[in-house]
Amino acid sequence: MQISDSLREQMVRRLTTRRAQDPADEAIDLWERLARQLVAIVGDSGFESLYLRSLSLSSAAFPWLAGSSTVAPDSASRFDNLRTSLEAQSAAQAREASKLLMLTFTDLLASLIGEPLTARILDSAWGPDTQATDKEGHRT
Repeated sequence: MQISDSLREQMVRRLTTRRAQDPADEAIDLWERLARQLVAIVGDSGFESLYLRSLSLSSAAFPWLAGSSTVAPDSASRFDNLRTSLEAQSAAQAREASKLLMLTFTDLLASLIGEPLTARILDSAWGPDTQATDKEGHRT
C-alpha cells in the first residue's frame, strides 16, 4: 500500500480533527499508539529524536509547544508535557497544534523511511482509523 503526501495529510487531518470532547486525550491516544509501533523499530531514542524535532519545527507556529520539548524516559508518561500544553489551550488551538505536530512528524518519518513503510506503520498504529469511509461506513 503506497500513500501519497496528500493521502497521509488527509488521514492525519481526519484523525486530529474529530470532535472528541477532549482533544488532548485524543491527541495523546494517537501519539501513544504511534510510539508503540515506532519504538519497536527505531528504539526509544530514535522515536524521541523524531518527536523532539517535530516539536521544535511546530513550535514556530505554536510557541507554547516548546514547553513540551522534554520527553519522560518512562513510556507511561512520555507525553505528559504535551498533554499539559494541549490542555492549557482552547479546543480549536489544541486540535490545530496536534494536527501540525503529527503532520510534521509523519513528514519527517516519510522523508527518512519512505511513504510505503510510513503508511504501513501508520496503518499498524491506528488500524481502521486510517481508512477513509463514506457515509455508510464503507472504505473509500
